[in-house]
Amino acid sequence: MKKFINDPNSVVDESVEGYLAAYTEYVKKLEGVRVLIRKKDPSFNKVAVITGGGSGHKPAFIGYIGEGLCDGVAVGEIFSAPPADWIYKATKELDMRKGVIYLYGNFSGDIMNFRMAKTLAEADGIKVEEVIANDDVASAPKENIKNRRAIAGEVIMWKVGGAAAWSGMNLSQVKEVSEQAVYSTRTMGVGSYPPVIPATGKPGFNLEEDEIEIGVGHHGEPGIRKEKIKSADKITTELMDAILDDLPFKSGDRVSILINGLGATPLQELYIVNRKISEILNNYKIKKVITYVGEYFTSLEMAGFSITLTKLNDSLEKLILAKADSPLFKQFDLT
Repeated sequence: MKKFINDPNSVVDESVEGYLAAYTEYVKKLEGVRVLIRKKDPSFNKVAVITGGGSGHKPAFIGYIGEGLCDGVAVGEIFSAPPADWIYKATKELDMRKGVIYLYGNFSGDIMNFRMAKTLAEADGIKVEEVIANDDVASAPKENIKNRRAIAGEVIMWKVGGAAAWSGMNLSQVKEVSEQAVYSTRTMGVGSYPPVIPATGKPGFNLEEDEIEIGVGHHGEPGIRKEKIKSADKITTELMDAILDDLPFKSGDRVSILINGLGATPLQELYIVNRKISEILNNYKIKKVITYVGEYFTSLEMAGFSITLTKLNDSLEKLILAKADSPLFKQFDLT
């Protein structure tokens, strides 16, 4: 795999430097740690929203620092959790005396380090809550939903939690609506080519040229099965059947749709997927409130896509449609 890099061990630091150079009006870096934070108005006090995780998922995580989204991100190495002391420093820097909420994914390293940071922050008198995304239908059966990993559903959690904090909700309210978003969100993905980690130059998984992996994770974790490549309509139907059955979604529901490219899938193909999703939802008489199509949570150059549906109530719909402004996620107020 050919990559436009310098030293494979400097990829994360150099990409962060380039990101900062591009978006100085939005973000700044804390001294001595790989933590990016929103350039905040000191007179504007609200619940601080912090996330973080491994690199290799652009625009996640750093692309979601901005108005109506996250206030800070701790940036780990490729596919690796950020250190606890970095999260703690972000917490101390961003606390506006309204409390801090951690919104992150269900991975063991992230859980351990965010909870260590939470303990340190609470010892300083900072109120900290957490909500953990677990939207990947393929990663565990429904009766073990707390064991499911997070994938693109984190984006919906950040959108809802960030909008809630920006609107002036208190810490417990932000936690409640963020939990609603997690509970109401389901995702299924498919991979056709693996990501290649720069430091090793090796693929994250192996597939034959005519194979796909149903239910693949965004670090290249195994899915539920490998099968032969088939038409976009058939693959989309297979993923949608699993999603719709899991919550379950039913006639009369309102949903948001997130069709996420994993890094190397053309938009043209994602729109073909959306065409079939729209047909399926129309057949179920499920109302589409908003549709996002693009790269929102990638996995280096992995080819494939994921589908995320979120069942909306009135409060979630308002927060999904609220204004957001970050370098890589922008939305007018659609309420």
